[in-house]
Amino acid sequence: MSDRLAKARQIRRAMQLMALSISDESKMLEIADIYPVWTGNSQGYAEGDVVSYGKDENGETRLYKVITAHISQSSWMPDAAPSLFKRIGFDQNGVAIWIRPLGDFDAYAKGDRVSHKGIIWVSDIDSNVWDPGIYGWTEERA
Repeated sequence: MSDRLAKARQIRRAMQLMALSISDESKMLEIADIYPVWTGNSQGYAEGDVVSYGKDENGETRLYKVITAHISQSSWMPDAAPSLFKRIGFDQNGVAIWIRPLGDFDAYAKGDRVSHKGIIWVSDIDSNVWDPGIYGWTEERA
């Protein structure tokens, strides 16, 4: 193994270790690609571990939090085992948690629904980069 490759692996591992201290789900999603990829090959997972698995409709890496400690099996994929994993980035009703867009390329579209501070918001405009409750959002009424 080259020295350069060894250093790259060490840097990735250091980033993964730092990621363990993050508890804010929106911040986890901003660095989703540094979390370890789920494996179904008899890997031990502890409650609270975070793994990446698959991509969403926008090509973004999906993250899952382990909610029940277990030894993985190939048929217990994170998206198919709700007793073992919870997808990060969604509230208990399955509504996406609002994440501050980095720019126009990941801004919210008109009609997008998000959960922010316990309230469901609907975007009133395309290319919405504003915080819900500030501009461009309407609170969804039950």
